[in-house]
Amino acid sequence: MTGRGGALFVLGDTHLSLGGAKPMDVFPGWGGYLEKLEANWRKLVKPEDTVVLAGDISWAMRLADTRKDFAFLNGLPGQKLIMKGNHDYWWSTANKMNAFFKAEGFDTLRLLHNNSYTVGNWALCGTRGWLFDAGEPHDEKVMNREIGRLRLSLEAAEPGKEKLVFLHYPPVYTGADAPEIVAVLKEYGIRRVFYAHLHGKAIRFAVQGEVDGIRYKLVSADGLHFCPYKITENPKM
Repeated sequence: MTGRGGALFVLGDTHLSLGGAKPMDVFPGWGGYLEKLEANWRKLVKPEDTVVLAGDISWAMRLADTRKDFAFLNGLPGQKLIMKGNHDYWWSTANKMNAFFKAEGFDTLRLLHNNSYTVGNWALCGTRGWLFDAGEPHDEKVMNREIGRLRLSLEAAEPGKEKLVFLHYPPVYTGADAPEIVAVLKEYGIRRVFYAHLHGKAIRFAVQGEVDGIRYKLVSADGLHFCPYKITENPKM
């Protein structure tokens, strides 16, 4: 998809539960988060802008149960590019999700999945990624699938645009990394990566800033104080 202007924002881990009973307010630092998120969003984002939602969007288990969560997002300013996170159990095929959005009149929601979008001078690319957390099994099959999706997205980028990569899982962490992901980032000359997933005490160990020529930024909702992060031409991180 090409040709969209306006400003570009990113935010991960909205963890909406408007149609369910799993509010994040019970966790430290998340009290009143929905009101904070909406107020910050409406203050910053204009209708012509684009917001990348980097996974863990809704706690719903089924696509039909996301209706209230996506209605909330659809009613906020801007176009939203939706990515999959590890808790998005409602995620289905692209055809089913696009049909659902169309049937519900969610006309500001798009999928960032095996594809790329152009906003200004940037080509937006991304995938969920995969974990390498301590104590977690490293599933080679899933990692290879995510590598394939990242490549599909990068190959779909509009020529001549700078590729920005969005991931749900962090590709780097203090004292560790996902070498398969980092290798692809370097292969395609990626200079800026935005990732989510880390919350609470884990935020202090997030890698932010430049590592081996790639600049990383954590964009989980609580890491951003529930404020969409505006991506600029000259980052100050």
